[in-house]
Amino acid sequence: MVMKAEPIFLAVESLRMPESRVVLMSPGGRLLNHATAMEYSKCAHLIVICGHYEGVDQRVIDHLVDDELSIGDYVLTNGAIAAVVLTDAVVRLIPGVLGDECSAADDSFATGMLEFPQYTRPVEFRGWKVPEILLSGNHARIAEWRRECAEEKTRRMRPDLLEE
Repeated sequence: MVMKAEPIFLAVESLRMPESRVVLMSPGGRLLNHATAMEYSKCAHLIVICGHYEGVDQRVIDHLVDDELSIGDYVLTNGAIAAVVLTDAVVRLIPGVLGDECSAADDSFATGMLEFPQYTRPVEFRGWKVPEILLSGNHARIAEWRRECAEEKTRRMRPDLLEE
């Protein structure tokens, strides 16, 4: 079953403003990544279309949609699930949403690498200790350690990110 064009056009046209971007969540779209989320976080108005079943009438894509996005190389039961992922990835990048302006700056993919390891108290749990460098108070060495850990983790888990 394919979603009909007319109800989608009527809905989008009732919401669309000059600054709107219309996005269709689709397994055939370009892959959502951090750069795309950053791009959309700067948009004044997003309209997200969520396909269902076999998708939407091609005329919606050809004449209404500005961009098709996919959240991965798999198919979901409907685009609403993917829309929630897009919304969360975008909204958290809007200044003021996370509370601390720097919160998203060190996240995975923000620097082109995966994030460094995070630790909490207590300093020792079941014999496993927080790395000494993090307890040193030497912010320059801590930053260097975090960068090295991020590089190592990226090299091990996602070497494709380093190739870019």
